[in-house]
Amino acid sequence: MMTKRFQGGACFLIALFVALLVACPLSVGLPKLEKDDVVVAFGDSITFGTGAAPHESYPVVLEKLIGRRVVNAGVPGEVTAGGMARLPKVLEREKPALVIICLGGNDLLRSMNKKQAADNIREMIHLTRKHGADIMLIGVPVLGLSVSPESFYSEIAKEMNVSLEEKALSEILADSALKADLIHPNAAGYRRLAEAIAVHMKKSGAIE
Repeated sequence: MMTKRFQGGACFLIALFVALLVACPLSVGLPKLEKDDVVVAFGDSITFGTGAAPHESYPVVLEKLIGRRVVNAGVPGEVTAGGMARLPKVLEREKPALVIICLGGNDLLRSMNKKQAADNIREMIHLTRKHGADIMLIGVPVLGLSVSPESFYSEIAKEMNVSLEEKALSEILADSALKADLIHPNAAGYRRLAEAIAVHMKKSGAIE
């Protein structure tokens, strides 16, 4: 028979384990990319590379890091509704194996409806999967006194079983040495973002 002290200790360890699982959700795996597979970086000005030279954008740097073609499908100023309308043509044209979605920042900056922004991202995930591509979601931070990821990204990732990188962009935009202005990375920041995405892809199994 277990003593009360042992029972209490066991309950504490179980509670701690559950708390750690909630705080640190397991990363969703990605299928391995073949060498001729196409990756689409889909988003707004951060994907486009505003604040740096064209060859310094994160999609260009990422292409060199992972050895696959990465298409820069970033449109400055775009909100999630615009991305949702634009995505089908991009998917049809590029036929990607993986789409990296980094959208929502302009919705947040313009104080647009967060629920609608989240629903638009969900619809983009549905559209991408209908075209046979996998998804990697980039968490976009809320800019304020502290730079932290908007909560709906992790909620969508858990709900839809999507691979999520939610720390890198927040850390970059919290560091003045990595920014061109308040909301855009500089060349060093975009390199840092590309490196974080490449590391996430490796941990998720997309690349070796």
